Amino acid sequence: MITIAVDAMGGDHAPVPEVHGAVRAARDQDVAVLLVGKENVLKAELSKYDGWRKLPIRIVHASEVVTMDDNPAKALRTKRDSSLRIASRLVRDGEADGLVSAGNTGAVMAISKTVLGMIPGVDRPALTNPFPTIKGKPAVLVDVGANVDSSARMLAQFALMGEVYSRLVFHTQSPRVGILSIGEEEHKGNDLTKAAAQLLKTMPLNFIGNVEGRDLYTGHADVIVCDGFIGNVALKVSEGLVEVIKHMLKESLEATIASKIGAVLSRQAFKDFRKRMDYSEYGGAPLLGVKGVVIICHGRSNDNAIRNAIRVATESASEHVNDRIENEIHRWQQENGPASV
Repeated sequence: MITIAVDAMGGDHAPVPEVHGAVRAARDQDVAVLLVGKENVLKAELSKYDGWRKLPIRIVHASEVVTMDDNPAKALRTKRDSSLRIASRLVRDGEADGLVSAGNTGAVMAISKTVLGMIPGVDRPALTNPFPTIKGKPAVLVDVGANVDSSARMLAQFALMGEVYSRLVFHTQSPRVGILSIGEEEHKGNDLTKAAAQLLKTMPLNFIGNVEGRDLYTGHADVIVCDGFIGNVALKVSEGLVEVIKHMLKESLEATIASKIGAVLSRQAFKDFRKRMDYSEYGGAPLLGVKGVVIICHGRSNDNAIRNAIRVATESASEHVNDRIENEIHRWQQENGPASV
């Protein structure tokens, strides 16, 4: 059975959604959960759920908490018994197959990179986020915030890691890989995108060239790469737009419904829309490039997001995503030299 360590103290509303999500995952997924945090607090929260002792859930005590206000570098140096650090050690030592945290994103990245180390051949870790598309299968955007500045070499690594992730987790055959730019034409973009495009052309990927912002949702590409600054802006704009559309759609439906039958149908359509656009259905953002499965969730994640993050972590561990990334990078460097990507 796959075992996932959950940083139960990191989120905005911890430990309530973390514990509830873990209980739901342990009940309906083939997974064991290690809840990491203050033991007395977690026991009190778990006591709300009948029969939890029969579930594959265990508490691992950690005396400290990394808060959202903590400086990541300082938290790395000083909070050595934090729930986040203990959970990372569990993955490093093989007691857990993956880590889920809704805590301080910078701290999760810093501690994961330090405790777990990097996959050989990967310069920097990258955050990956799935986007719903009109074709039904999600597109993944890499990077959405781990690296403010990136090189063409790093974008090439992001593309390779995203391609492996899309292929193994979303079961996409020959994922189409594109670079996020200001136009589809090859001559458009900045120095970074143009240099990365030339590098990607030489790689064993289904590279389709430049894609535009709208292609996050059209399904034209399965993997879209960019630096973390652009990716994070795209992610936050998308989140805000979804909230606005949901609010406007709800107002319009309430104002125009003319019959009980129409009301029922419209409410169902609205629920379906919300589910398709709900970030919690995707769980969280995988941190690709570190030597271990790490899923970073929204700080405001609810129990459904935590449950699905545990599912994504389980799938990533089961499919050996990190091993496949390491193999792909090693093979490419063997064929083209250590500085090739």
